Amino acid sequence: MSNTLKCISPIDGSVFAERPTLSLDEAKTAAARGRAAQAAWAARPLQERVDLVMAGVAAVGAMNDEIVPELAHMMGRPVRFGGEFGGFNERASYMAGIAETALAPIQVGEDATFKRYIKRVPLGLVLVVAPWNYPYMTAINTVAPALIAGNTVMLKHATQTLLVGERMARAFHEAGVPEDVFQNVFLSHDTTSDLIAAKAFDFVNFTGSVGGGKAMERAAAGTFTGIGLELGGKDPGYVMEDADVDAAVDTLIDGAMFNSGQCCCGIERIYVHESLYDSFLEKALTVVRGYKLGNPLEAETTIGPMANARFAAEVRAQISEAVEAGATAHIDTFPEDDGGTYLTPQILTDVTHDMRVMRDESFGPVVGIMKVKDDEEAIALMNDSDFGLTASLWTNDLARAERVGDRIETGTVFMNRADYLDPGLCWTGCKQTGRGGGLSIIGYHNLTRPKSYHLKKVTK
Repeated sequence: MSNTLKCISPIDGSVFAERPTLSLDEAKTAAARGRAAQAAWAARPLQERVDLVMAGVAAVGAMNDEIVPELAHMMGRPVRFGGEFGGFNERASYMAGIAETALAPIQVGEDATFKRYIKRVPLGLVLVVAPWNYPYMTAINTVAPALIAGNTVMLKHATQTLLVGERMARAFHEAGVPEDVFQNVFLSHDTTSDLIAAKAFDFVNFTGSVGGGKAMERAAAGTFTGIGLELGGKDPGYVMEDADVDAAVDTLIDGAMFNSGQCCCGIERIYVHESLYDSFLEKALTVVRGYKLGNPLEAETTIGPMANARFAAEVRAQISEAVEAGATAHIDTFPEDDGGTYLTPQILTDVTHDMRVMRDESFGPVVGIMKVKDDEEAIALMNDSDFGLTASLWTNDLARAERVGDRIETGTVFMNRADYLDPGLCWTGCKQTGRGGGLSIIGYHNLTRPKSYHLKKVTK
């Protein structure tokens, strides 16, 4: 029996796209095709795989004029921001550029008697379960290096961005990547879990909620299938007394509000040294009050609707609970706020860590700001979280940022920037944010396995 996945547009609540899911048998057949195609794909020269992947990336770029409004319809990002191709291409290009070095054998030694080295070989069939918030960039993080390393890939994209996987697969196929090497599939949660439990995949990369990550781990229990997880976040910013306040406000507030706050490494809580607190808050309020909430298809819109009414309801609940507990909400309700997906961006003060808005992932356009007296207090507050993806430190003192950064429980430490993914660095997290790591040379290590060669030469 087939179910139907429906993408409900946050613009007006209409069904923008729908696709039937594969049955379990159909899904198993697709996985079997991917496995069968892997050896021949891995046998191709590395440069050939790189060239085909980058041709697929370019083909996605050629679709950008169609993709940008399509994303606005599916998940609400304003068209004025132009889509994701810049980051999509940057990440794939970087991984293509380091492939030869990252995948090169490790030479241990050779003499008259022995030759010893360690190769990195592909895992096999990789399942990529991608999220809706940055649907192209998050998918390419794994798709490009997995294919380049010689794996085959099945991509299951989020229902909210139902058409993204189709576009990527079509572009890669048109560029010459064989259809069984890179497949887009529409699967229910149950079918996905059943496939993982049946050892259909050699590796699963999942980006999504903590609950979704737990479901992946339960499905894989006892199969020894490798799993990479990027889950929730509650990323902090810390503004020290020597910071450039204007730069800190511009970057941290944008990091909190861009994409309606729906960023994996978005800023969700800000700690400001008491000497700069009033100035920071005043400037932050000016920025947010200047936003234009509205239809993402209109050029003047700077902040669009949240992707789903359910997500907006959670943000409203966190704000309401905080205000009832003593927080101050500084932004008056925008006239475009409809009580549904269109949500007023909000700045809260007088917040504490007893409030959910400072503990639970909000994933929406709200940020709490707290005053701190020194590094010790800021470090304690930043670490008082179940999550650890990124932390953003604002200071003119590089050595101080490194000292503070060493004490923060996080995957990435930023200084004087935020909400950015550098493909040369490992994208990773700790605590309930997940495990594993993508991009960089480490991304290749996580998509391959070491294979040792200890070869004794025949001598007379």
